[in-house]
Amino acid sequence: MSMSTHKTFCRFCHAYCAIEVDVEDGVPVAVRGDTSDPVYSGYTCIKGRQLPDQFTNPGRVRKPLKRMPDGSYQEIDLQVALDEIGGKVKTLLDDNPRGVATYIGSYGFQNSAALHIAKSWHKSVGSTSYYTSVTIDQPAKQIAWSRVGYWGGGSHSFTDADVVMLIGNNAVVSQYSPFGGIPPFSPYKRLRDEIKKGMKVITVDPRKTEVANRSHIHMQINPGKDATLLAGMINIILSEGLEDTEFCNAYVQDLDSFRSLVTGYSPTYVAQQCGIPEEQLFEATRLFAAGPRGVASAGTGPDMASHAVLTEHLIVVLNLICGRVNREGERFPNPGMMTPEIPRRAEVIPPSPVFGIGPKSRFRGLGEVFGEMPTATLNDEILEDGEGQIKALFCMGGNPMVAFPDQDKTKRAMDKLELLVCIDIVRSATSKLADYILPPTLSLERDDVTMLTDVWYDEPYSHYTEAILEKNPQSLEEWEFYWEMSQRLGIPIDLPGGQLGLETCPTKFEALELLTPGAKVPVADIRAKPAGHLFEQINITVEAGSNSNSLFQLEPDGVAEEMQEILAEPVWTDGKIIDDDKEYSHLLISRRLKHYFNSSGHTLPALMAKGTTNYAYMNPSDLAEMSIEAGQLVEISASAGSLVGVAEAANDVKPGTVSMAHAFGDLPGNFGDVREVGSSTNRLVDDDRTYCKISGMPRMSAIPVNLRVVAE
Repeated sequence: MSMSTHKTFCRFCHAYCAIEVDVEDGVPVAVRGDTSDPVYSGYTCIKGRQLPDQFTNPGRVRKPLKRMPDGSYQEIDLQVALDEIGGKVKTLLDDNPRGVATYIGSYGFQNSAALHIAKSWHKSVGSTSYYTSVTIDQPAKQIAWSRVGYWGGGSHSFTDADVVMLIGNNAVVSQYSPFGGIPPFSPYKRLRDEIKKGMKVITVDPRKTEVANRSHIHMQINPGKDATLLAGMINIILSEGLEDTEFCNAYVQDLDSFRSLVTGYSPTYVAQQCGIPEEQLFEATRLFAAGPRGVASAGTGPDMASHAVLTEHLIVVLNLICGRVNREGERFPNPGMMTPEIPRRAEVIPPSPVFGIGPKSRFRGLGEVFGEMPTATLNDEILEDGEGQIKALFCMGGNPMVAFPDQDKTKRAMDKLELLVCIDIVRSATSKLADYILPPTLSLERDDVTMLTDVWYDEPYSHYTEAILEKNPQSLEEWEFYWEMSQRLGIPIDLPGGQLGLETCPTKFEALELLTPGAKVPVADIRAKPAGHLFEQINITVEAGSNSNSLFQLEPDGVAEEMQEILAEPVWTDGKIIDDDKEYSHLLISRRLKHYFNSSGHTLPALMAKGTTNYAYMNPSDLAEMSIEAGQLVEISASAGSLVGVAEAANDVKPGTVSMAHAFGDLPGNFGDVREVGSSTNRLVDDDRTYCKISGMPRMSAIPVNLRVVAE
């Protein structure tokens, strides 16, 4: 018996916690946080500590599986499977390159080469059908900044801020936060440390979340009213002269026009719409405006609700009019290790919209967004016959059956595909429909670097890990699948640093080098460090501006119209909500659970012990009023469809609200198993009625619903 301990980092989710793994006879047996790491300080979560169970899980897919004519699956050699897939792909590409698509889900993001090489493969073969989970999660962030403009010196970060406002973001549970929010790298510690230093925290959320419990002010607003709240705060700031006048005069265009635009969002109107005291609105606004350093940021909650792009736009405006940017001579916290050096100047980088260019979808007037096709159109692109129809789908670490809007429609789309290939650790709801299920090389079996989080840290940190376990020979990494297809097609993949050769599959390190030419810190130097490392030589100071005349654009096309549209929405003073001419009693909001990462982890015993269903959490007063008891099954219906969930009481949920985690459930018709697998909230979501006209993302939170008790 041999025992060894290895430093590496966790890739269960986006947090990438530095860990130590004990390995006995080639099998991982224990995981703990690496206390010597300069960023994580020994932090790890319950999900990451289950990596040994992920490796030994009896339900793990260890050999490729092929679907037979009778619907059963048989094991097949990896190379044989790749030959068969490659032959079918060649035929489809010859007929219509756009007909071969990729969808990369949450787990695909955890492989540092997968995203970039998959996208490059699509360019090489001429297919524009590249999709990821981002366009049904938080696309509004990139869209908002791209049409306002960017500050060359970067924005204020969470660390050392005097005040932060966290909108629908509960990073201590989700382990994710955009820049400006609580760093998801030991989030509890980061929040405690900054509060001890004097930071004031404002939380905006219909739930009294774990972060809200530690906040100085919690505005428990009605679901879906984030844009209304922000417009009201901006109105107060501009009315009371609390903006950074010097910064606005120098760098902001349309301020007077925008001032007029928000006058309709009076404090009385906003407080009534949001369901909060007017005095609290003033208190929070004045606290945020006082700063002097600070930042507002949003999470999944507002970005999955209606008006998400406008909400993110107003967050940008709020931060800008308060001057929350790094000035000349100040430090730029982290420019990233794996990108080339560029000047960081105190000036406006002109708007460059990430939409409205590139290929178009065949549906709803939508098109490419930041180099990706809108995922909410993928089902239609499969189901609708004709030129450009998608006939093959590669699903990389994703689970469309519980992630895509409209589950029944998604099922019809998956069934219609001529070829569905899933690379998945277990037989998920989607892979149960696949023609081929290929086992991925697990995180502890492969090299990786913290590429995804490279610019998320507020310090110049990076971590390269080599594989600490022997690779399953019948598995492959997600990026290797594309090399295998490239080799069989005879079409090389072009990367920033050169081509991936066709004769021999490169090593992961070689692939990463080709992806990062000109990096501030070469991948080889990061690999040379024995663990996660702070590269203190990367110390960037914001330079003087170059006399650019560029200004921030506060009123890009559509903003004024959408703000007027919100003002015209009905005022729900009677507690009833109207949607599609029907009356509803509650609004269902999204949430995350600490023991699962979207649809990942649902088969691991220690995580299942924390709960196997996604409860429909409601305020006890609502349950009592509706004669619903905790633990009863309830039908939750919306204009788009219905699901069955398990009711549960929660004092932290605002009355009139149902709080339910997404990415649960199985194939349609699983109501009888709801206590064991949960229900897919995408059954309440349509993709063609309430959607963003830019990203195509449908309304996935703040959904009007009715509830009734149903029998077991």
